[in-house]
Amino acid sequence: MGTAVTKIKMAQKESQGIAEKKKGRRGPGSVIGSSAAGCVCALLSIYGVGGKPFSRLWELGFVASFCTKLSDTVSSEIGKAYGKTTYLVTTFKVVPRGTEGAVSVEGTLAGVVASILLASVGCIMGEIKVAEAVICVLSSQIANFGESIIGAELQEKEGFKWLNNDAVNVINISLGSILAILIQQFVLQNWITT
Repeated sequence: MGTAVTKIKMAQKESQGIAEKKKGRRGPGSVIGSSAAGCVCALLSIYGVGGKPFSRLWELGFVASFCTKLSDTVSSEIGKAYGKTTYLVTTFKVVPRGTEGAVSVEGTLAGVVASILLASVGCIMGEIKVAEAVICVLSSQIANFGESIIGAELQEKEGFKWLNNDAVNVINISLGSILAILIQQFVLQNWITT
């Protein structure tokens, strides 16, 4: 799905200078950055780190990581293709499409839908429960908002040249995964037991 939305209105995005490099083909850094958190969670689950209670948390983190990545890609690409008005997340000033840290209603809604779809697949496959799917969607949106702030304020700016798109993706996806685990463990768990 991420590759498909990257190709939407590719000619328009290229003419505006906001298309993904290499026509959206991902390089090794992107692939590693996009899958690192999910792979860590999968390994923690496979090797039973923390025992059975933690196994469910690692599975939740796994699904949340990919919900976060898909939501990020879809919101960015749909926003660049169809965003009518694009706002810088830190100031809410109108900025051109493709500006780091910018959001649009169209892109944001598309990202939420993508996250819901992937979380639903996780439910159907038995990896997560419905309440956990809601957590995945919520944590992915919080993480993506955080990524927009990082993009607007720090990404590839003076003193942060190392903070390129791949590094920001690692932070975003890890944050989505960690948030889902923390929400499940400390918020939902306490809410259900009280």
